[in-house]
Amino acid sequence: MPHSLFQSLFSSIWSIFLIVLFFGGSIFVHELGHFLAARRRGVKVTRFSIGFGPAIWKWHGRDGVEYRLSWIPLGGYVALPQLADMAAIEGGSDVEAEKLPPISYNTKFIVFVAGAAFNVIFAFALATILWFAGRPAPEYLATTRIGYVLPTLKMADGADVPSPAVVAGLKANDIIRKVDGRAIEDWNQFKSALVLGTGTQQDGKRLVHLTIERDGQLLEVTASPQKSGDERFRTIGISPAFATIIDQVLPGSPSAATGFLPKDQIVAVEGQPVAAPEILFDYLRTHKDRPVRLTVMRQGQSIFIMVPPVAIGQPHPLSGLTQRINYSLVKETPWLQIGEIVDTTFRTLWSLVSPKGDLSFSNLSGPLGIGRGFWNAGQSDFPFRYALWFAVLINVNLAIFNLLPIPVLDGGHMLLATITKLRGRPLPANFILSTQSVFMVLLLMMVLYVTIFGDIRRLVSDFKADTQAKEAAAAQQKKAAEAGK
Repeated sequence: MPHSLFQSLFSSIWSIFLIVLFFGGSIFVHELGHFLAARRRGVKVTRFSIGFGPAIWKWHGRDGVEYRLSWIPLGGYVALPQLADMAAIEGGSDVEAEKLPPISYNTKFIVFVAGAAFNVIFAFALATILWFAGRPAPEYLATTRIGYVLPTLKMADGADVPSPAVVAGLKANDIIRKVDGRAIEDWNQFKSALVLGTGTQQDGKRLVHLTIERDGQLLEVTASPQKSGDERFRTIGISPAFATIIDQVLPGSPSAATGFLPKDQIVAVEGQPVAAPEILFDYLRTHKDRPVRLTVMRQGQSIFIMVPPVAIGQPHPLSGLTQRINYSLVKETPWLQIGEIVDTTFRTLWSLVSPKGDLSFSNLSGPLGIGRGFWNAGQSDFPFRYALWFAVLINVNLAIFNLLPIPVLDGGHMLLATITKLRGRPLPANFILSTQSVFMVLLLMMVLYVTIFGDIRRLVSDFKADTQAKEAAAAQQKKAAEAGK
């Protein structure tokens, strides 16, 4: 128990460290870009803040800049009174902007775009490290081979409907080569292409075109995805193929009595290939009243193990097993990593605004979700590598988001500066202040919505699922221990 407690404590501290290092670091890098560009171009800087609102800590440097850490961790800002009047958001300043010299359009553009540029540079540096170190990829995400086709899907109203994959004629061991004409190389790319798809039929039903390889032949298949699961994503009811390998066998458990050993790989059930564990579980569930023969690879040799019928009131003969998942290290160039993220981000934005898309703001992640992503990375078997990959993702998205032409964001400032240049005279100060205030409120409302209906909803749902899984595992171990007495 002390060892387990120490391990849990260390893992939590490590996760917090990753959040501060990469999440806080991403915000710092963005604001540093604005700060350095402003100083380089001779723009007056009055404040450098990580976070918004009242200061937790602040310090006035000899350069006349107030450096602070603020309470609301939704980003940060560099106060530049010559470029934008953001007093309502950033707080008051003793500097009178109207007495400062005017700033050229080129300088404004450089300073505003510098934050996003620094995020991209930071992402490229992290992606370069990941290129050499490798990104861990579980076996089931490193393939596009179908392992299991669900017979039905459960809809939001609780009704079971035939899965689109069954209707389309997809089979286990089919290899997905393209989705809507887009070539894919792993399961994440397949899921992304499916979820972000906007294809529809004339009757309004969703539509996806798949190019699959079956027995060496390429086939064109169409399916009608359904919205399913907690996230209400497009799905067709398939899961990836991966090996069914036993990691541990609980001593004295029914699985040990049946004859299983660690590192055994179950390759067939009654001669039927096991492309994914679900095939095995389905067969055992529908044939629990009779013995079932499994083909198992053990130390390079093929052997047979007979699974006895399930006795009423007794644990399953496979109780006490844990499964192992193989990992590989994917080493992609920084250009490929960042290019994939940029492509996915723009397709996500299009799916959000397209009337044919199925994404909503509740599917996005806010600051809480981002922090949780780094937390989960710290709890994984490859904490630093996963944190690096997530930081690359966050920095690229942060750069794109800040360049959107929305007032209060960098892209909005660039838009207002461009309008001013085209008009030949400044926009009314009251108009700029009102516009920025309105969009700041809208932005905060969006963040609040995403946090409540996205981040917190997923957190509660995952907590319930983890609790149920732990209770089921504990009950299974208890039954196995009682059976072994």
